[in-house]
Amino acid sequence: MAKPEVSELPLIAEGCASANLTRIRLIEETAMFPQLARFTDLGILLLRLMVGLVFVTSGYSHLKNPTARAKSLGMSKPFTIFLGIDEVAGGLGVAFGVLTQLAAFGLILIMFGAIEKKMFAWHTGFWGEKASGWHYDLMFVLMNLVIAFTNGGAYVLMK
Repeated sequence: MAKPEVSELPLIAEGCASANLTRIRLIEETAMFPQLARFTDLGILLLRLMVGLVFVTSGYSHLKNPTARAKSLGMSKPFTIFLGIDEVAGGLGVAFGVLTQLAAFGLILIMFGAIEKKMFAWHTGFWGEKASGWHYDLMFVLMNLVIAFTNGGAYVLMK
């Protein structure tokens, strides 16, 4: 079986049912485990729930004790509160599928800030030595990109 040309692949952003079915059929024809293609939207939902859980709990820790959290991060208390609200809102948006792309891109910006802080202020390496390195934050950038590029999959509350 010949591999399809890139121009033959349906655009994910089309969003119509026929394009999605064509994409699933293509995956079923070319994948090692074609039976898994039908679980793509479930996988994206589970990814969204995990990303949402991490950001909501992180944001909550900023809001629970902003003074101590601000000191540990080396930031001002008002900015820490702002960051906490953003993380909770973005995490809920991603988890529930409300303004999913906007929420995912907002969380990506937060992660870019975390990476910048770890690299240039704390001089933490990619893997880290005494704490987690910025590989952890980069993984969340990539997870949020998948969420944004797929618009959260089929199981969202609001596209």
